[in-house]
Amino acid sequence: MSKAITNKIVHQMDVSESGVGPLVPSSERPEDVSSRTLQRGLHLLDAVLESGRNGLRVVDLCRATGLERATVYRLLATLMDCGYIAAHGRFRYVAGPRLSEHLHRSAPSDVAAQLQPILARVSAAFGDAAFAIVRDGSRSHCIARHVGTHPVQVLVIQVGTRQPLGVGAAGLALLAALPDKDVESVIGANTADFTHYGRMTPDRMRILVRSTRERGWSVIGNHATRGVLAVGMAVLSSDGTPKASISVASTIERMPRERQQLIARTMRETLSELLPDGLI
Repeated sequence: MSKAITNKIVHQMDVSESGVGPLVPSSERPEDVSSRTLQRGLHLLDAVLESGRNGLRVVDLCRATGLERATVYRLLATLMDCGYIAAHGRFRYVAGPRLSEHLHRSAPSDVAAQLQPILARVSAAFGDAAFAIVRDGSRSHCIARHVGTHPVQVLVIQVGTRQPLGVGAAGLALLAALPDKDVESVIGANTADFTHYGRMTPDRMRILVRSTRERGWSVIGNHATRGVLAVGMAVLSSDGTPKASISVASTIERMPRERQQLIARTMRETLSELLPDGLI
């Protein structure tokens, strides 16, 4: 087959897949077209993943995949709609939120092992229980805790507990560290469950997220457990991705503003000392 004829067939396929213009030659079955489109999409996705954090421009993607610009744009639009690719700046494309969560996630047991010394030190400094969570979709998943020495321990959750991301201090800190699009997705997914947590509402959660971002750490009380207040802080991976979060919980009486600030400062210093490069 001559190069001119081959190019003509490829062009016809591109037009038909977009839903405009004639179908591909009758010798090609619809399932073959679908398989070829999937193969092209995966090839494009591979190129984006291999580019790392800086991503690639459309011209780079055309060069890496051998696809025409129009085809690349069409495939990018689909992959972005599904969350597998995201725009980075004005012209580059990187792995999207649906992939980033998996690419930067270690096994919970690995993250727990890295955070246990952090929990132990923070808990020892204040005598209260400390907790570590990771994100599981729209939920928080407790992966570790350390019981303190104070006679009254507030064990609000246990290892394995899952609850809406944001209703606890650790979950709120992690939620606030996520991109706005992910925050809204999580809030939307959890709206029906909020009423079970101190009459939490989507608007109230958005206010808490903004406050957490301004402060640099979270504080929340009387939502997941009545009479309890907790302070939380997000934990980043080595590339700056929010990967986990830690918190300290106690009774409201033991959590005046000055102590909240001291706990947050101790968390930050401990993370900086024991995990200077972030979670692996």
